[in-house]
Amino acid sequence: MKKVLIANRGEIAVRITRACADYGVASVAVYANADLNALHTRMADEAYGLDGDRPFETYLNIEKLLAVAVRSGADAVHPGYGFLSESAAFAQAVIDAGLLWIGPSPAAIARLGDKVQARKIALKVGAPLVAGMTEPAKDASEVLAFAEQYGLPIIIKAAFGGGGRGMKIAWRLDEVAELYESAVREAITAFGRGECFVEQFLDCPRHIEAQVLADTHGHVVVLGTRDCSLQRRNQKLVEEAPAPFLSDAQRSRIHQAAHDICAEAGYTSAGTVEFLLSGNGAISFLEVNTRLQVEHTVTEQTTGIDLVVEQLRIADGHTLTITQTPEPQGHAFEFRINAEDVGRGFLPSPGLVTAFAPPSGPGVRVDAGVESLSTVPGTFDSLMAKLIVTGATRQQAIARARRALREFRIEGVASVLPFHRAVMAHPDFVSEEPFRVHTRWIETDFANTLAAAARAEPAPDASLYRTAMEIDGRRVALGLPAELLRGLQSLGGGANMAATSPAAAAKDVGAVISPISGTLQSWTVADGSEVQQGDVVAVMDAMKMEMHVSAHRSGRITLNAPEGSYQILEAVLASIE
Repeated sequence: MKKVLIANRGEIAVRITRACADYGVASVAVYANADLNALHTRMADEAYGLDGDRPFETYLNIEKLLAVAVRSGADAVHPGYGFLSESAAFAQAVIDAGLLWIGPSPAAIARLGDKVQARKIALKVGAPLVAGMTEPAKDASEVLAFAEQYGLPIIIKAAFGGGGRGMKIAWRLDEVAELYESAVREAITAFGRGECFVEQFLDCPRHIEAQVLADTHGHVVVLGTRDCSLQRRNQKLVEEAPAPFLSDAQRSRIHQAAHDICAEAGYTSAGTVEFLLSGNGAISFLEVNTRLQVEHTVTEQTTGIDLVVEQLRIADGHTLTITQTPEPQGHAFEFRINAEDVGRGFLPSPGLVTAFAPPSGPGVRVDAGVESLSTVPGTFDSLMAKLIVTGATRQQAIARARRALREFRIEGVASVLPFHRAVMAHPDFVSEEPFRVHTRWIETDFANTLAAAARAEPAPDASLYRTAMEIDGRRVALGLPAELLRGLQSLGGGANMAATSPAAAAKDVGAVISPISGTLQSWTVADGSEVQQGDVVAVMDAMKMEMHVSAHRSGRITLNAPEGSYQILEAVLASIE
């Protein structure tokens, strides 16, 4: 390969750009309108617009991505994580276009990315497994029947994709149908497919995973374990390697199962096999993520292996630089630095980052997708950066993490830094034993007394005004930022082009206000219908997280905003009289 198209954005696009430079190949970035000036577009050797605002118009649009590959002369594609990274269709389209796909084969993605098929492979090789559906559910009634047969709790999961999207846990029978429909909606939004299946859910389990590398010469190597139990809304916040407080037998069982599953599937490139570990020591296979993980960094820190460069080498046909599981060198933590307000229940907080001052010093690494004056859009994931801290021991890594988290300063948008600081002082997490953290620890054990952050300033208008002009006799398409045009017009004394913000409109006690900046996915009530206080009236999506909007009082509701529209914080969605 000589030039790599990076079909992603943000932190991971920056990470892959750096790996391309280290490997000696050129990099090509792509961007949605809101990402015109994003860090990843400026770090890559070239950057091309995808002419759109939402995921399906941009980073999920295969036709546009391949067109950029042709236009830029790229001969390889790296999908990063999220978006199309686990799409067998995208992988096949890349290969059919004559390009190198930097990832597992389409066949392996299809077999393991389909969680139902992955379960069948796990059963075949003897991996530990809880009861679950053998095919995706046809409707909510099948999910309810499973719950009645095997008991609660159950977990409803998108059959395609990962990252906690389309994943719901039902604790009561009366919420099963609603959670199933919600999981389907989230799966369609995140992955373009809504199939979901169901498994028994282990209450208060730890989340353990094994990092795998495999080449095209038959080598499959497990690089070690990670613990990713600290989650909110089924999405990880803190990860560490190696997974602490495992017995030798548990670690060996996880390593062997991960190896056997990937070998059976004919896997190549980097991948992760995930497991749940119950309080009584039982291990259950969860899924395979057929891509690079967000938390790959802690494995890099404890093995000395650059996983992204290894992916490039594997795609180029080289053998692995390591052929057996290495002994971990020290201990590492990764803290996901999301734009979310912990004091408001991890509410997404898009906006303008007025200051971004990361820490440094011994054992500290920061992988960031933003910098000071970057904009965090409300249409994509909330991840701004990752803080990775390494020490010779877990306790040294904890001490360094406390210091690094104190140094880290972000202004303009809310961040999860206060939560991370609290966790690194909490005995459930930092005590040498016993380790009390589990996947629902935040919801059940963590007493969130952290103060709400100041409301973020609205993000600048990221829309582009597209036009054409002639330069030296050649017609050239231009995309001019709307903010720039407004500024130029105001200098010329013209009328302000900015539309009146819904948040600036006069509000009355009947107004139903948007709690976030995000997309109004759907109304759950009809225009003019009667609603009761507390009823869910709308579903919104912000940074790939689904959130409910409830009626603040009883009465007759009038809907003001159309489904599918983007709404800013405190916009008037409806009124109740």
